[in-house]
Amino acid sequence: MPAALKGWLDPGYRPQLAIQREGIAIAVANVRVAYGGRIALEGVSGLFGAGSLTAVVGPNGAGKSTLIKALAGVQPLRGGDITYSQPIRGRLAYLPQQSELDRDYPITVAELVALGAWRSIGAFRPLSETLLPSIDKAIAQVGLEGFADRLIAELSAGQFRRALFARLIVQDASLILLDEPFAAVDEDTTAELIRLIKSWHGEQRTIIAVMHDLDQVRAYFPNTLLLARQCIAWADTELALYADNLATANRAMRKPLVDPLGATA
Repeated sequence: MPAALKGWLDPGYRPQLAIQREGIAIAVANVRVAYGGRIALEGVSGLFGAGSLTAVVGPNGAGKSTLIKALAGVQPLRGGDITYSQPIRGRLAYLPQQSELDRDYPITVAELVALGAWRSIGAFRPLSETLLPSIDKAIAQVGLEGFADRLIAELSAGQFRRALFARLIVQDASLILLDEPFAAVDEDTTAELIRLIKSWHGEQRTIIAVMHDLDQVRAYFPNTLLLARQCIAWADTELALYADNLATANRAMRKPLVDPLGATA
């Protein structure tokens, strides 16, 4: 299997020392990320509570996807630390943006969904027959009955997104990271995926999602992190999305972010 495909199917993560405080899933301390000389994130600090449902929002270029990638362990840090609670260790699921995924790889929907069990079956062991019912159930749960043998290249954007969510169901992670989960999908698909996210939240899983639709954020996400390369607000959604905070985020993106080493964003 190509390394790039393995990377987004089971990206893993690089946890630091586990958090000892009860009720905290992830602690972010002075996180800094840069691409070459361009600063993407600077001095981001805060806590994601265990079992919380958090939207990450901000203007274009604010570092939202960069933060999700850093939390998933697929984006190296230039500075700071990300620490995870002990129960999270080994149980992280990451859904990247659709634009980052190669849909030309010749696998079926069932094979894609089965890769959610990557940690239990490994790279070379055959799929256990005991997993087949859970794969079929996950496919049905996202409304893709009859699509198990269809190649992923043949799916619409919404169907492909549903298949990726089915993979998350099989993965059964306690920490779920979603990068623009509803991008390029129709209203019906969005509504079904929101119901699935709400059910995960009800199971006390920790969910962090990059979002663009602030109406959806206000309706479904209790907590919000507002970014503009730096943390502008991290609070209950109503407070984080206060008009003054949104205006501050927009102003911040118009100013260069000064790097003490000389680079700017």
